[in-house]
Amino acid sequence: MKIGIVCYPTFGGSGVVATELGKALAQEGHKVHFITYSQPVRLDFFSENLFYHEVSVSDYPLFDYQPYELVLSSKLVDVVKYEKLDLLHVHYAIPHASAAYMAKQILASQGINIPFITTLHGTDITLVGKDPSFEPVITFAINNSDAVTAVSESLRQDTIKNFPNVKKDIKVIPNFICLDEFKFDNLQCHKKMYAPNGERLLIHVSNFRKVKRVDDVLRVFDRVRKEVPSKLILIGDGPERANIEKLCRELNTCDDIKSLGKIVNPEQVLAIADLFLLPSETESFGLAALEAMASKVPVISTNSGGLPEVNVHGVSGYMSNVGDVEDMAKNAIRILIDDKTLDQFKENAYQQAKQFDIEKILPMYEKLYRDVIGK
Repeated sequence: MKIGIVCYPTFGGSGVVATELGKALAQEGHKVHFITYSQPVRLDFFSENLFYHEVSVSDYPLFDYQPYELVLSSKLVDVVKYEKLDLLHVHYAIPHASAAYMAKQILASQGINIPFITTLHGTDITLVGKDPSFEPVITFAINNSDAVTAVSESLRQDTIKNFPNVKKDIKVIPNFICLDEFKFDNLQCHKKMYAPNGERLLIHVSNFRKVKRVDDVLRVFDRVRKEVPSKLILIGDGPERANIEKLCRELNTCDDIKSLGKIVNPEQVLAIADLFLLPSETESFGLAALEAMASKVPVISTNSGGLPEVNVHGVSGYMSNVGDVEDMAKNAIRILIDDKTLDQFKENAYQQAKQFDIEKILPMYEKLYRDVIGK
């Protein structure tokens, strides 16, 4: 099949999943064309089956805000026509689904039928989508997609709740990881760089937005380190960075925290960690938690959104109510207190991650593609 993938090319989960999906499809022999405004950060290699088409937005003085949706629609028309694509798969509802619909109508007027699939990832529904000004467009785009998927049952239910006029059937196809990319051996020497005296190593990865509650990460860590010698690694950056730096000074934990900023492939850092902290207010799925578990790192998370579909309480880690840093710290200490318990949770986390290996998820997408294009 010849597949066009539209996504945000950034560090966010939707872009990561879309890129990894495209790479896996290419390895299976499909021709995959990425269509976006810059090269996706995870698109770090090319093969004979991978292609990238840049959407260039001109700086025209008439517009205060450049009309990306219109330019994207035109680019989709061009790529579909000249690359003879079989279907489009757009990730994130705004503005990709509406742009795909417009491209489909333009192509239909030229006698070309191009179906498109919309995958909902989270904030396009639970945050941005709650803005009433977007509701009619998102509802229309979803209803006019040839197929719609959500990355968790929680997100599917949120879509039904937030968009009561959506009539389209939504199929759940969960996020995934490529387990082969999480195999690292002999990393103890790297761990000593961050935990030179054998301390437990905790880690958090996010875009540092308020919804991620990174301040709770620091508060949990502060409690844990008082019971178990520990260090904390922060991966990511974002609007809460300044507040986090201020809080670590107030808690006097800065000497035990290492901020690494944005990292394209955090797998090697995850591989040396002992515990992953994810106290988010909500997660549509929790891809960062899954990547941690694939690295044999148990997870302390909240129980909101799609996280209970990923993190098994008492098995791959523990879950707590949003904001309950005392309970999170208690559960973290319970895992970290002795090597035997920690090793068991590490193995449990890895076994849980196996349920989301790309080898199990990719056939779901391929079947959906074939159903949509009638092959």
